[in-house]
Amino acid sequence: MDMIKDKVVIITGASSGIGEATAKLLVEQGAKVVLGARREERLKVLADKLGNNVSYKKTDVSKFDEVKALVDYALDTHGRIDVLYNNAGIMPQGYLREGNLKSYQEMIDINVMGVLNGITAVLPIMREQKDGLIISTDSVAGHVVYPASAVYNGTKFMVRAIMEGLRQEERESGIRSTIVSPGAVSTELISTVGNNDIEKGLTDLFDGSTESGLTLLPIDVANAVLYAINQPKHVTISEVLIRPSNQSV
Repeated sequence: MDMIKDKVVIITGASSGIGEATAKLLVEQGAKVVLGARREERLKVLADKLGNNVSYKKTDVSKFDEVKALVDYALDTHGRIDVLYNNAGIMPQGYLREGNLKSYQEMIDINVMGVLNGITAVLPIMREQKDGLIISTDSVAGHVVYPASAVYNGTKFMVRAIMEGLRQEERESGIRSTIVSPGAVSTELISTVGNNDIEKGLTDLFDGSTESGLTLLPIDVANAVLYAINQPKHVTISEVLIRPSNQSV
């Protein structure tokens, strides 16, 4: 089964980690990939490395105009959009008693509004096509709650709710939706924690070897994204929950 070749796929948060790994994997499978992220130089390096089927546009997902510009660029370049992968996200950690309102707002703007901005920008196009797949990176943190992470958990629970609402609302429009919920993944996400004590406690986990069974690699999550895309139109993979084998939560 080869559902990937020549599909037009937009990936946000594409400059590193899961987004970068997914871009590489999909290009290998013959997809036409459009990358979006805030770090334009990183996008340029990645696009140059991956070749002719890759283009990019600097994008801050918290700003609807920039997300729409990315979507419009993909449409103008390729004439259609088959997949939008809302992958951008941050993971500040901290206790509610700390009252870090700035951190809360940034998480909501990127983790939640980033997904809503992507959906809002691409939905009219996919409805007109009567075809399309919208994928969002969620998290195990969107399925369980734990201390020092309540707001991050909340943003990821909200992504689950939004994506399930999208499935229900658009299921007769030819539009499918998927969330991919990883556990700990060895990426730069840990750099967004913003609390030195918590970051120190998480570093061994996020930087650990796969032999420990406590950490996933970005390619592990990319393979789950590939699986969701590589399905016939009558099949929707609504949710993939992917944990390191020894993760307790």
